[in-house]
Amino acid sequence: MRIWVLLAAILSLAGCTAEQARESAPTPEQIVRLSDSEIKGLDPQKISDLSSLRVATDQFEGLTRLDAKGEPEPGLAESWSVSQDGLRWTFNLRKSLKFSDGTEIDAALFPKIFARLNASSTASPTKNLFENIIGISTGSTDNVIVRLASPAPTLSSLLAHPAIAAIPLHRISKTGDAWTSERPMISSGPYRLAAWRLNDHARLERNPMWHEEPAPTAHIIWKPMDDSLSAMRLFLSGGADIAADYPASRHRWLKKNHPELAHSVPYLGSYYFAFNTRRPPFDDLRVRTALSMAVERKWIAQQVIGIGNIPAFSLLPPGLTEGIDIKPEWADWPRERRITEAQRLLALAGVSPSNPLKFEIRFNSSAEHRRVSVALAAMWQPLGVEASLFNSEAALHFAALRQHDFALARSGWIADVPTPENFLMVHQTANGTGNYSGYENPAYDALIERAVATADPAQRNVHFAEAEKRLVADMPILPLYFYVTRSLVAKRIAGWEDNISNVHPSRTLRIRR
Repeated sequence: MRIWVLLAAILSLAGCTAEQARESAPTPEQIVRLSDSEIKGLDPQKISDLSSLRVATDQFEGLTRLDAKGEPEPGLAESWSVSQDGLRWTFNLRKSLKFSDGTEIDAALFPKIFARLNASSTASPTKNLFENIIGISTGSTDNVIVRLASPAPTLSSLLAHPAIAAIPLHRISKTGDAWTSERPMISSGPYRLAAWRLNDHARLERNPMWHEEPAPTAHIIWKPMDDSLSAMRLFLSGGADIAADYPASRHRWLKKNHPELAHSVPYLGSYYFAFNTRRPPFDDLRVRTALSMAVERKWIAQQVIGIGNIPAFSLLPPGLTEGIDIKPEWADWPRERRITEAQRLLALAGVSPSNPLKFEIRFNSSAEHRRVSVALAAMWQPLGVEASLFNSEAALHFAALRQHDFALARSGWIADVPTPENFLMVHQTANGTGNYSGYENPAYDALIERAVATADPAQRNVHFAEAEKRLVADMPILPLYFYVTRSLVAKRIAGWEDNISNVHPSRTLRIRR
């Protein structure tokens, strides 16, 4: 009874009733998941935020899908084959596929879905992810053919994205955007949306027409909690089964007091600062290298951040490099040797007591970014470097990066799909304003282009590794650490598997009996 009193008290602050609290609380047939923000939309082709995509993934299935480990597996297609040149993929649909309203799903649907995704009227924020797809056609009522501009060994992962999943065009053609207001909402995946109370919760129920055995849990509740501390407290009180985040400041306490509940796992994301290589002082490789040499990455990852991050000397997270560890030759030198060499390089670049190195460290408002910036400035003091701090809110910060109005700025990258090119292409000359550092190396660009045009995965990775070596040697960015995800998972939940993509479909979770 105590838990219901507590939940009612918490939710009444947001205008919710005790009845609503009970409706969205964990039960033997209901898993409650806390997301870090409210759903922004229900049409999977018109969303890009993580909270909305997670709910969409529960409802819409494509030719492929991701399993509990974040790996691609057959979805609506039971199998597929790839041409020798890697440019033609043929997917074989399962038999008797249906939407949740009983309408059949056949191969002819998928070219129309692709056309809608690319239509200007859809204004899809994720259509650029699919630019390598030239077209989608049908070979028969049961075959879908995907043609590519260049080989993409990871296409099976990309096609698991909700934006290219089976959506009810038969209903959309009649109602327009109104189809997302219908309850239950028509779906193609294991669940369908039964109710949505804005800023309270979304309730999913099993899709009775799904092609597999019914999902293990009857109902999934998604609750928005933009305050990770409040989410942690609700979880620990028994008011939720899974929290998508918890405060970094509580990491050590959780690991000490609830080690079986807290999950801190490497993620497909790199945290780095970008040098503006277009102008002095960071148009000089010697200056960039000297500053990089003086940074104590392990100390920043373990002491400044302290949530299990892996120190980084390169761009690609470990899960994408096939065990290859790319870093500068000086990475393992003692600090004294690195500082001495850094001082020498700065002197060669003309830095001296009469001509000190002064610049501004720019970062977007965040306690984490500020702590890291302060640490960097302190680590450069032995070099005689004078680094001041400037922070602004995120929109202004990234506008300044696109306009090249900075010297050194906080940046980073979290992958849209788990592929090396998703990280490396950011730093190509062709990326324009998105290439914040202004890095320009024709050899680097050529290696990526060669990799993208290669069908063989092993040889493809060789080219990507060579490109990353060039990036590390030229140092247009200052890698510091790889991101981790933080989650809380109740003991009663089975099926959760930590993975670098932080993918945990509700259909893979179940309640222990």
